[in-house]
Amino acid sequence: MKKIHLLVIDPQRDFCCPDGALFVAGADKDMDRLTTMIDRVADSLEDIHCTLDQHHLVDVAHPIFWKDSAGNPPKPFTIIGSKDVADGVWTPREVGLTRRMIEYVRALEKGGKYPLCIWPEHCLIGSVGATVTPQLMSAFQKWERSFAMVNYVSKGSNIYTEHYSAIKAEVPDATDPTTQINTGLISTIMEADEVAIAGEAGSHCLANTVRDIADGFGDDSYVQKLVLLTDATSPVPGFEKFQDDFINEMVKRGMKLSTTVEFLA
Repeated sequence: MKKIHLLVIDPQRDFCCPDGALFVAGADKDMDRLTTMIDRVADSLEDIHCTLDQHHLVDVAHPIFWKDSAGNPPKPFTIIGSKDVADGVWTPREVGLTRRMIEYVRALEKGGKYPLCIWPEHCLIGSVGATVTPQLMSAFQKWERSFAMVNYVSKGSNIYTEHYSAIKAEVPDATDPTTQINTGLISTIMEADEVAIAGEAGSHCLANTVRDIADGFGDDSYVQKLVLLTDATSPVPGFEKFQDDFINEMVKRGMKLSTTVEFLA
């Protein structure tokens, strides 16, 4: 029997509900379709992995972390570059972090994936917005009644680095193992015969997680077991090209595309 896994990225209220702090347009319908699919294929799923964004209010990508010369925080979706920090356009509220933040933003720029973007406060630890959307949680619990357990993977609690990918932080913190490469998750996924992938957002957290999993395989022949459910993920509005680029890149590496209706039909 084939080992079928499902990997769901950040299916949380703040991303997937219209009243969420960082609602991804279309994510509510993505989760509806995914829920229907899980109910249909539950008996075929050997394992479900679910990543969860978990942030403190104080976070490098939240407005409270930064201030301008007048003491005002940046508005959500402000982009902060290393020159902005070096020139004092934006400085950390804790002035002693300035040198660290200059180095951090430079490291982001050198990595070439994303600049430092200030997001609305979202997925705060312990808040309703950080919980799994109700319809999907119901499907998870129904699946668990077969004496199975969803593998929940937490990320994002380190306040000094962004953590889009469930595999590693954008700039790993040498003092914090939770920001380092999650070799356990990669190894578990490598053991599967097929891995369906869904969740939010296709432009950021899902894209980075899948890229890092593929890189962690160390052999692109394993990428062929990854199946993106294209009707169960959406990009952050304004970042549609990021999702398109991710899909094009990963399909060239061997990732397959399907839908919640077609998968295991």
